[in-house]
Amino acid sequence: MVPTMKRREKADRIGEILDELYPETPIPLDHTDPYTLLVAVALSAQTTDKKVNQVTPALFAVADTPEKMAALGPERILSFIREVGLAPTKAKNLWTAANQILDAGGEVIPDWAFLESLAGVGHKTASVVMSQAFGVPAFAVDTHIHRLAARWGLSNGTTVERTERDLKAVFPSSTWNARHLQIIFFGREYCPALRHDLTTCPICGWAATLKRTRAEAR
Repeated sequence: MVPTMKRREKADRIGEILDELYPETPIPLDHTDPYTLLVAVALSAQTTDKKVNQVTPALFAVADTPEKMAALGPERILSFIREVGLAPTKAKNLWTAANQILDAGGEVIPDWAFLESLAGVGHKTASVVMSQAFGVPAFAVDTHIHRLAARWGLSNGTTVERTERDLKAVFPSSTWNARHLQIIFFGREYCPALRHDLTTCPICGWAATLKRTRAEAR
């Protein structure tokens, strides 16, 4: 345990471990451009990336642009994505968002206000698109990152918004786009939500407080 280590020092050490474990950070959602990435990320809410990658090939074969998606209509879109969580709502949102993009000129614009105005696109989805499609520094925080940041003592863990601010404060902006993917990869491989022995974890083993380790051991 390193209880006296400051957050930034802890983040630096965590960053070194993540860079060593994951020098490459491929996006786990299959896509070909900003629009198909936007669709894939929107579909991934409460659904595994694996499931999204199973349904998007057929969808993108017929609707890989806002024009084609709008032309499909909600019911046809639903027929392609029925296996993902919240499929009916997502189908309507994809159709509405496609029309919104068309009304704005037909392209996905690297602008926060524009992206977050689209149906079904929240701040997390916008962050992924801005960072991975356009290279704009952003720290997309999902439930995995929210959980790990709290375990590691990098954030108080009360809200996703607070976690994002805390992580941006301790990691250099030049690392954000890779770091959020690295933390997701690490969570999946080493740091599961349930039945996790923090003492044997490559990061929790030294970064988590004794109080946190005892709490999760119950």
